[in-house]
Amino acid sequence: MNRSRRAARRASTAALTFTVGALSALVLAAPAHAGEPNKNGDGASTEESGGSDGTGIYAAAKIHYSGAVAKGGSSGNVTSADVNWDPPPCWYAPAYGAKEFKKKMTASLKEQMGAPGMGGHAGAALAETQRHYEDGYGWADTPGYKDYNVKKDGEGMFWAGVENPDEPDYLKRTSCSDLPFWVDNGEAPPPQYEEAITPEILAALAYQHMKLPDTKVTLAPDGTTKVNLPTWAWLDRATFDDVKATAAIDVPGFHIQATTTATPKSLTLNPGTKDATTIPANGECPIVDGKIGEPYAKGKSKETPPCGITYRRSSGDGTFPLKASLTWEISWTGTGHAGPTSMPDGTIEAVQDITVEEVQSVNR
Repeated sequence: MNRSRRAARRASTAALTFTVGALSALVLAAPAHAGEPNKNGDGASTEESGGSDGTGIYAAAKIHYSGAVAKGGSSGNVTSADVNWDPPPCWYAPAYGAKEFKKKMTASLKEQMGAPGMGGHAGAALAETQRHYEDGYGWADTPGYKDYNVKKDGEGMFWAGVENPDEPDYLKRTSCSDLPFWVDNGEAPPPQYEEAITPEILAALAYQHMKLPDTKVTLAPDGTTKVNLPTWAWLDRATFDDVKATAAIDVPGFHIQATTTATPKSLTLNPGTKDATTIPANGECPIVDGKIGEPYAKGKSKETPPCGITYRRSSGDGTFPLKASLTWEISWTGTGHAGPTSMPDGTIEAVQDITVEEVQSVNR
């Protein structure tokens, strides 16, 4: 990044916090509306929407979530098995038609320039930004826009930074701080904007919002077992349906979507105490013939279950926290991608309290 572009970015970050931040906030401030639950009963169809300047030009980025997603568009319940994987903290997306952008930006610049003490470097940065959008003043690889590109209204949109509201790190969340830029309908954003929204980013957002079924392991004996007695564990077949979540943007001249699919892979049992043996020994029960584990049936008391736990000591007056983690394989397809692309596995965890009793014997 050359000196002039670095200076411009510093100006947009430091002196134009209100202007750029307000544009992003307008994108995010629109309410998300919950739709009908998906077939699993765990999610909803939601969307972030914006308004219009009355000319029919859509004015605000819109991400529509559907399928197995958390209600209200909030984060789902999936944890990535890859500790180094994170959903995008921010991105650039279509935000305003030219007329709408001119109205919003001129009002923001006027307010900022009229603020007390707005002189020196801050005032110069505001004046430079005004020249950028009104007089067509550009720098480095960033072109200027004569009269806010009003003559091209309807032929493209200004893109602006959008914060991921579920990103806890403020610096990461606000790092898409470049000034809004123009993209013609049907054209790709300039290559220097690496965070511009793509199907891959939408797939990551669908992953983040995905709501998977709770992992409720069936046990036999259920809830209370005996020392040295194998406890059988299995999952209901209904758990093994694929789960899909979709994220999409649909504005004039720009339509992309991505669908993230989760497929059950294996169940891992953690007995909650070192004085226990898991079956298999590593505690991971794979899917075999479309099922995990095997239901206990009368007459199998002396058999070893394919998936289970044997506790070696009593839980006393308390319980052991049995943690069951269901691992899901995650992949995505989207606009311009013919085949599925792998993503890090996801996990869902549930804890069940297990009482382990000593075997009572009678001496005669």
